[in-house]
Amino acid sequence: MSKSSVFQVLNGRTKKSFFSHNANATFPYFASGLNRHTIIHMNHTFYQRKPRNSERKFDGRRRVIIEGVTPEIDDGRYPAKRAAGETVVVGADIFTDGADCVTAELCFRPRSGRAWKRVPMNQLQNDRWEGEFTVGEPGGYEFTVEAWVDHFETWRRGLKKKIDAGQEVSLELRMGAGMVEKAASRASKKDAGRLMELASVMTRGEAGVAETAAQSGELSELMRRYPDKEFAIQYGRVLEVRVDQKKAVFSTWYELFPRSWAEKPGRHGTFRESKRLLPLIARMGFDVVYLPPVHPIGTTKRKGRNNSLIAGPDDPGSCWAIGSVDGGHKSVHPELGTIKDFEEFVREAGKHGISIALDIAFQCSPDHPYVKEHPQWFKWRPDGTVQFAENPPKKYEDILPLDFETEDWENLWIELKSVMLFWMKKGVRIFRVDNPHTKAFLFWDWAIGEIQKEYPDAVFLAEAFTRPKVMARLAKGGFNQSYTYFTWRNTKADLQEYLTELTTTEVKEYMRPNFWPNTPDILHEELQTGRRSTFITRMVLAATLSSNYGMYGPAYELCEHVPVRQGKEEYLDSEKYEIKQWDMDRSGNIRAEITAVNRIRRENPALQQTANIEFLRVDAGEGREHDMLMGYVKRSADDSNIILTVVNLDPQSTHAGWLRFPLEKFELPHTHHFRVEDLLSSRTYEWDGEWNYIELNPDHMPVHIFKVNLHP
Repeated sequence: MSKSSVFQVLNGRTKKSFFSHNANATFPYFASGLNRHTIIHMNHTFYQRKPRNSERKFDGRRRVIIEGVTPEIDDGRYPAKRAAGETVVVGADIFTDGADCVTAELCFRPRSGRAWKRVPMNQLQNDRWEGEFTVGEPGGYEFTVEAWVDHFETWRRGLKKKIDAGQEVSLELRMGAGMVEKAASRASKKDAGRLMELASVMTRGEAGVAETAAQSGELSELMRRYPDKEFAIQYGRVLEVRVDQKKAVFSTWYELFPRSWAEKPGRHGTFRESKRLLPLIARMGFDVVYLPPVHPIGTTKRKGRNNSLIAGPDDPGSCWAIGSVDGGHKSVHPELGTIKDFEEFVREAGKHGISIALDIAFQCSPDHPYVKEHPQWFKWRPDGTVQFAENPPKKYEDILPLDFETEDWENLWIELKSVMLFWMKKGVRIFRVDNPHTKAFLFWDWAIGEIQKEYPDAVFLAEAFTRPKVMARLAKGGFNQSYTYFTWRNTKADLQEYLTELTTTEVKEYMRPNFWPNTPDILHEELQTGRRSTFITRMVLAATLSSNYGMYGPAYELCEHVPVRQGKEEYLDSEKYEIKQWDMDRSGNIRAEITAVNRIRRENPALQQTANIEFLRVDAGEGREHDMLMGYVKRSADDSNIILTVVNLDPQSTHAGWLRFPLEKFELPHTHHFRVEDLLSSRTYEWDGEWNYIELNPDHMPVHIFKVNLHP
């Protein structure tokens, strides 16, 4: 892709780039003549949509007000997010002056479509209206709201009141007949004939017959079919929904380093050798295998074991120090195999229902070809050396950050996008992006938007443990999933507060959490105790609180817990800097528990969503809320699947309490008898009424995952 063509993409022109018309311009977004779809693909970075109603001549007879539309992210600059087959519930405040009735429709269409599909909206309370539609395949949808004063419905309700009061209504019937005749002019030939018949009955029939015809369900249905929209008004913006593949909403990730899986100990593992793990990972219930960077690793300033500054002759270095004489981001580390070996690994994973997620780390070792070929993409210090990455007092001399303020930024953007497209052509559809918050937001807006036009099923996970607003901006700008603060939310209060934020505020419309209890970089202090129950608890929390979760595989499965030193959230002898030899059958592993929980997730749709969570009260006695027992329920949209999870957050002690199940939410009496089955132990319990006793011993099993049968 040439420099000029990226400007064509940014500016939406098809023949000449923006800069060929505006030699003194500094950034193409500020050009005149930007078209709407260009900026939609840019995720609305600067675009403020033109109010739809301003396209019509102002008419004061349009009396309906539409406001408070949801989901609407930052005045429509960013799309809400759904997965294929999910429902979009649209709400709006809709009202008019006086006592006239209002009718509203939800209008929606695929982004590539022209004609609106329409569904009626229902009035709730306090002038709040709601409608919904279901999205199809990955891509984009648009929606808006249209409403009008419904004079026929206003007339019909007034007529009924007068008839009920015994008043004479012949004049009202003539007025209504006039509206019916006008509707006939808008109707199909068959319906027009019937409307004219009804209008005639209303004006010429006997009083009782005329009143019956005027109040008939048939007439109401016909009039709804052909409404008078002369003074209809549309909401001032057309809003967007980004539709992703289903794994964007429900996925189970397992991270592994292929270099640690040689068949012969002491050697560097390969893709071919790592294929033997795929059936085991699939049997455990994982459907995404995440690989850290697979590219050549630099030798200059290579890190040794435990992040030491000096590497030994056999130290493989950090795979995030990308680039050597063997190539850069479009190459495979020679000791892992070849590009063809990688493609075969991807195909083999697919046979087991596993997608390969590849790490995208836009940084370079000092040996990366970019350093010589494109020195302008880096920052140079006064002594003639390239500025390496650092977070004082930490120095990462084996990594060079790219300079997103380079004057050659457009060619940098084009090249980085081409890296992702390169691996997509090799079968990758999911990317875990390393530290995206240290690269330009506008780059991600453009690159992800352009890639998803060509590959609508592409999924991007933002590995950004950073400030909340920065994480939110990445999610708005195109990332389909986001790492979160789950690892550091450990108390009942913290967990419930955080999940409430993620699932009940506007955040739920654009940010999909992916919960990880550990990563190669993070060994939380809770896990450093080495208690098996803690590993089970944190895994179950991740897997049942969020529909997307993952783990740094072997280390978590084997309950690895030794930090590099006390007070540090890093592993001793980290696999980031050395080739490990894992004994997957080591005693104390929790593979069986992981397998069971993943099976439960697959078999129960209630656990395949995140925002459907409701926390329950657990009493410790004397009216006190239990601070160690946490209960929460999730249910499918039709209530056919209800899962209740109860967790003991104390890894050392048995705790008991009384849990209140909200029977009223299911329109059942507080004394209702029902049954729950623990899906982990297969034990069944008969429960009477809303309050029931719970006891969890962490040495046995620190959690219950109950399937609730309300009508045994």
